[in-house]
Amino acid sequence: MASLEFALRRIDTDYQITDDIDLINKASHIILPGVGAAKNAMMRLNQCELINEISNLKKPTLGICLGMQIFMDASMEDDTDCLGIIPNTCKPFKPERDYPVPHMGWNRVHFTFDSMLTRNIKDSDYYYFVHSYYAPLCNETIGVSKYQTEFSAIIEKDNFFGTQFHPEKSGLAGEKILKSFVSL
Repeated sequence: MASLEFALRRIDTDYQITDDIDLINKASHIILPGVGAAKNAMMRLNQCELINEISNLKKPTLGICLGMQIFMDASMEDDTDCLGIIPNTCKPFKPERDYPVPHMGWNRVHFTFDSMLTRNIKDSDYYYFVHSYYAPLCNETIGVSKYQTEFSAIIEKDNFFGTQFHPEKSGLAGEKILKSFVSL
């Protein structure tokens, strides 16, 4: 969370960390950071009565890592029902000799569709990933990466955007993603 705060300060963006529905409704943009496990994240959103609020947001909303994964219908991580914004189910990477889990490190992302989120960003940039689960390719995939298999690195559906990588830890390439998001 601290790295996201530092990244937002670097791009001179005002922000508040909150689970208060009134503040969320007043915000111009929403970011769901990627921390923890799917079941715990969904339990926390349920406790704060935010599941319907988030699912029905009409403002730009960015999910980072786990924040993107919970946009899906479900995650195989503890058989968790998620927000159901995108019809997909997150799957686990299988540990293999050449592919340890979690997937941790720098990977390229190939953009498959033009998007306001990825405008002016080179197709060959590297981004920082840390994850054990992934969203398979789907209609909402606009960026693809590969680790054992191709997976959704960036998704977009209406006002919902997601990055499996951590833009706040991805140097200048990630900073461009955050700048594009806050300018939507």
